[in-house]
Amino acid sequence: MQKKLIEHLSGFITPERLLLFEKVLEQRTAYITVVLEDIFQPQNASAVLRTCDCFGIQHVHIIENRNKFTVDREVALGASKWLSLHKYNEKKQNSLKAIKSLKESGYRIVATTPHKNDQLLPEFDLTKGKTAIVFGSELPGISETIQNEADEFLKIPMSGFTESFNISVSAAIVLYQLSEKIKKQNEIFWQLTEQEKDTIKLQWLRNSIKRSNLLEQRFLKEQGSTGTATKTIR
Repeated sequence: MQKKLIEHLSGFITPERLLLFEKVLEQRTAYITVVLEDIFQPQNASAVLRTCDCFGIQHVHIIENRNKFTVDREVALGASKWLSLHKYNEKKQNSLKAIKSLKESGYRIVATTPHKNDQLLPEFDLTKGKTAIVFGSELPGISETIQNEADEFLKIPMSGFTESFNISVSAAIVLYQLSEKIKKQNEIFWQLTEQEKDTIKLQWLRNSIKRSNLLEQRFLKEQGSTGTATKTIR
């Protein structure tokens, strides 16, 4: 049914746009995902989403503990429309729930923070498995929960007096290097599965077509009617 719905909704966008969807999907990955913990500046939040879209990172996991994740539309330039955003914003233990969910999905948790056992970005090994890169809040950084639950720690090499980059800059550096590296690793199946592509394409179609929900409801109703008619004939 999903493929039929995709085919139906595809008729409401231009062939050129549909071709662009196909092209972008070929470069999307779920092998690397991003986790944003308690980001409070909309400009930073939006810049990271824009970076994820540009480098083909499809899934972003957003943890809201004390701060609500807010997007600045002028900075994001619509990036959130093309990403799969997963929010954790219940009353407590959002960070722990996010990490447990990711680990259950086969991700290793990699925190971006100075640590005695950290690895430098150029040396990071992507062949060890799917990777969730965690970026913490602007001032305090990642929480103690993330530090305790992290499997590995990642550090960007720096040569100046300043000890850290702005979060949006950190995300851009890390994701550029890892997204370039992953495409050169022949032993890593980093691209989306056909089922994943279909799910995302349907999401994009819904986001691109005005009143897509009404078109979808009408289509499903017609399909249901057809199914009923077919049963009656039999």
